[in-house]
Amino acid sequence: MYELFIGTFVTFFVVIDPLGIAPIFAVMTEGASTRFRGRMIIKSVITGTIILLMFAFVGNGVLTSLGISMMAFKAAGGLLLLIIALEMVFEKRTERREKKSEGLVHEHEDNVEVHPDEEYDDISVFPMAIPFLAGPGSITSILLLMSTYEGNTQAQSVVLGAMLVTLLSTVFILFAASKIIDWLGQTVANAITRILGVLLSALAVQYIFDGIKGAFLS
Repeated sequence: MYELFIGTFVTFFVVIDPLGIAPIFAVMTEGASTRFRGRMIIKSVITGTIILLMFAFVGNGVLTSLGISMMAFKAAGGLLLLIIALEMVFEKRTERREKKSEGLVHEHEDNVEVHPDEEYDDISVFPMAIPFLAGPGSITSILLLMSTYEGNTQAQSVVLGAMLVTLLSTVFILFAASKIIDWLGQTVANAITRILGVLLSALAVQYIFDGIKGAFLS
């Protein structure tokens, strides 16, 4: 069971890749308060956990009943992720935050304080929970592992425990990444945003290619 736990933990750590999504989260919330970032982190991890647990127990039945293949899910997730990546590269998210900020100031002209966090979009569900935390890779992993040990309650409990430990470690990694971005400053953060946007777009296109390729080969 110890070997199963280690192997499962490594699997989820690789497919969720908290070290990879942490800088993306940090630049998407750059300038926001620690409280806002903390709320996004907790909400995204809780949402991702609920989704993965749902797929662990009823995932195969849900997808089958809806006639959705994992490859279609992967291609759709890649397409949505590509939109986010393009916004990061061309700083559309920054422009939208600025317009939103101007709108909020205009609405509260009577000396009513406007909280700066209101400028930021809620990214906890998309793209953080889906597809970063509960994406095609982690969903496929939990489906396969739970089906592999079907009927073995102890082994399935170990699989779920390893998944939860991975998500818990993700919380600490996301908090640490946010602090690092703060230390780097605005100019460096803007440069990192564009670089990560390009890398994220490549990842999104790979998701789309894999989904299309899998659909034709299946």
